[in-house]
Amino acid sequence: MNGSGTPSGMGWGARLLIAFILILAGAAATVWSLARYEPAARFFGIAPKPSQALITSPAPAATQQPSTQPAPTPTPPQIAQLENRIAQVENATERAAGSAGRADALVIAFAARRAIDRGVALGYLENLLTARFAAQHQAAVATIITGSHQPVRLNDLISEYQLLAPDLRSGGPQDSWWANTKRELGSLIQVHRADRPATTTEARYNQALLMLQSGDADQALAETMRLPGAASASAWTTKARRYVAVHRALDEIESAALMTGGTPPAQ
Repeated sequence: MNGSGTPSGMGWGARLLIAFILILAGAAATVWSLARYEPAARFFGIAPKPSQALITSPAPAATQQPSTQPAPTPTPPQIAQLENRIAQVENATERAAGSAGRADALVIAFAARRAIDRGVALGYLENLLTARFAAQHQAAVATIITGSHQPVRLNDLISEYQLLAPDLRSGGPQDSWWANTKRELGSLIQVHRADRPATTTEARYNQALLMLQSGDADQALAETMRLPGAASASAWTTKARRYVAVHRALDEIESAALMTGGTPPAQ
């Protein structure tokens, strides 16, 4: 016995009991670990081997053989319908191109008229007029370009015409005083039909002036040439003829632009 009076066998029994309990606890922990963690179970050789997945290769797809059947032949109604659609597309394309060409040509023609009426140089419009209209309207284009180098405005024609009124009505200095006197006496009284305009010098001059002020320079020029003093207004008549020629040429290319669009410039 030890010094405390307790038998030594009792101390060893308690120790064995504690050791046994620890062994049981460790075994239980081991079993729990093996149940939870498959890699540990495989390590100790107590886990079943994983089943091999059965891998089946897919059956080879059947090789597609090219079809030996010929394509169906279009029927005559189908061919006619297709041709009709193609014709409609071509017509629409031509109409669109024609509309764009006419618009461009009209812009050029109107710009040229505006420059001529203002009495300014055409500038870059000369090349555009030549490219668009010269192929079929060469004379008109040349007249417009030449007239732009010596511009004549309508307002200038009117003011000069009013200044020439005494010479146009009296006959000018080239006529004798007797011819002028007879002309004046003859114009005092005149008998004419009611449905016809008076043909006196004064009436003819006033009529020509009204025509000119309304923009009808062509008719005003024709009426002026019937006046007794037309020969004294040769400088004015030259300008009036140039003005009329240029505006006739402008009318020609404007009509061409509206009807056909002129000739498109080369791409």
